[in-house]
Amino acid sequence: MSAGSRFLSAPALALALALSAATGFGPAFAAATKGPDTVADTAAVVMDAVVNISTSQNVAASRSVPTPQLPPGSPFEDFFDDFFKRRQQQPDGDGDNGNSQRSRRVSSLGSGFVIDPTGLIVTNNHVIADADEIYANFNDGSKLKAELVGRDTKTDLALLRVKPEKPLTAVKFGDSSKLRVGDWVMAIGNPFGLGGTLTVGVVSARNRNINSGPYDNFIQTDAAINRGNSGGPLFNMDGEVIGINTAIISPSGGSIGIGFAVPSDTAKPILAQLQEFKEVRRGWIGVRIQTVTDEIAESLGLGKARGALVGGVSDGGPAAKAEIKAGDVVVKFDGKDVKEMRDLPRVVADTPVGKEVEVVVIRKGKEETLKITIARMPEDEKQAAAADTPSPAPKAAAQRLLGVEFSGLTDDLRKRFKIKDGVTGVVILNVERNSAAADKGLKAGQVVVEVGQEPVSSPSDVQKRIEALKKDGRSQALLLVSDADGQNRYVAIPLN
Repeated sequence: MSAGSRFLSAPALALALALSAATGFGPAFAAATKGPDTVADTAAVVMDAVVNISTSQNVAASRSVPTPQLPPGSPFEDFFDDFFKRRQQQPDGDGDNGNSQRSRRVSSLGSGFVIDPTGLIVTNNHVIADADEIYANFNDGSKLKAELVGRDTKTDLALLRVKPEKPLTAVKFGDSSKLRVGDWVMAIGNPFGLGGTLTVGVVSARNRNINSGPYDNFIQTDAAINRGNSGGPLFNMDGEVIGINTAIISPSGGSIGIGFAVPSDTAKPILAQLQEFKEVRRGWIGVRIQTVTDEIAESLGLGKARGALVGGVSDGGPAAKAEIKAGDVVVKFDGKDVKEMRDLPRVVADTPVGKEVEVVVIRKGKEETLKITIARMPEDEKQAAAADTPSPAPKAAAQRLLGVEFSGLTDDLRKRFKIKDGVTGVVILNVERNSAAADKGLKAGQVVVEVGQEPVSSPSDVQKRIEALKKDGRSQALLLVSDADGQNRYVAIPLN
């Protein structure tokens, strides 16, 4: 097999042809399994646009050696105290003693690529984080000092600028939404500091969530990506950048065929904002959301689990002004389907600040279309607010339902569980062990605000709602539960 190509051996190709004949897939299937004969022509066009990123940083270091901790009364205690005191007072050859703080130079290596001939370079934020100096090393051996234009920690992207004497070779972004699992891709980077290195593989999966941030939407590839490849481009076979290589899963630090890249469709608007504003200005609507589980979908009459469930709305935020309410399920935003919870933060963040868009929600089994104006996400926004709640409840006797002991929220109970004044509903006094309620995380001191999307203020209200849900043929009761600080979430509890 020649370098830079990936194709089947003769026996494997014969097997693929036999399978295609047996299954009826035909010659096209056999050609697809063979893969590209070579990527040399594409590589020759784009290789000069890929750079090695080197950084350096001054960090403080101490040369002192801590005195060992010995048991009291040890015969060696005096000896070690005397030895280490003398050692820390000795000069270390540079005019100060061995206990002084010294700085040392730390270097790191990564990858990047040119997106503008005038000198704009893309890399990962973690490649250049905390660097005192950044340099871009080009394929022809030249080296230019780079300055940071802007960075985005949430997607791990950074934009750099160099000042070349002549236009640089640049590459263009492609459309990552057109990628299919099985499409061939090519990675170029600086693994282990070796310099420009090319690997070829396929798209293993799309829309991967690796829990690295709120906007995870990675392309997974089996093209070899190693340490030093971070920030480098992932190309399609047309030489377009469809991803920025960012992370790998590896117990050893080397490639095991599981690498992840930020899709170009995610990166492009972020890089455009970094170029224009030197920062990212994300859209925000002021809601706290949670996953729609199968149990919650059944309790809401959705049929199948979909959308993003609104657990709380920020006071005075765009969602509150648009009359979005806790319990609404967002299924479409600005014409884009919200198939699952994590779709909503991404589409909202990518929407321009100030734009008015339509939001489709399911409210008590019916679709409603609302209009909302996007605001800019505050830097310290926690996206948590209490939903509308009824007035404080009068004192009520405790009652056990669904494995939970409920009581009206009195002043004494509010003090006992340190429940804020704005939180109203029915307080939980006790939860049976090994019950469904315990499995869902219900605890004493939490407050049930709604049952079946109706406010409750006494245990009798809870009982009435449960009986009504059973009459309607529901198998789950949807509870809006608040903690002492007013943080809400929805929980579906089986009625049987």
